[in-house]
Amino acid sequence: MTLQRLSPGPRMSEAVRIGDIAFLAGQIPDDLTGDITAQTREVLDNLDAVMAELGGSKADIASVQVWLSDMTDFQGMNAVWDAWVDPANPPARATCGVALARPGMRVEMVAVARVPK
Repeated sequence: MTLQRLSPGPRMSEAVRIGDIAFLAGQIPDDLTGDITAQTREVLDNLDAVMAELGGSKADIASVQVWLSDMTDFQGMNAVWDAWVDPANPPARATCGVALARPGMRVEMVAVARVPK
């Protein structure tokens, strides 16, 4: 099987496709001044954009890891997630609290998806 890299850079690719499976890089907010709802919306918009570039949609996402810098943000993140998720095609999901890469970053999400043919 051939690996296809979406937007490869010197450190990482936006996604790597192997057959009909895509591994998306961690999606983060650009605006680190926003609260958890604003940052979650931006991250989910980024997931949507990467999936569209791959030719899919959120309905094709199989799994998401949600990383929160503060677990007290869990409820706020879930409120935005619940409005975004496709209720007919919800992915498997895990959420954990971690130290994120930049000060002010409250959420990062990593996804694995099926890419439609």
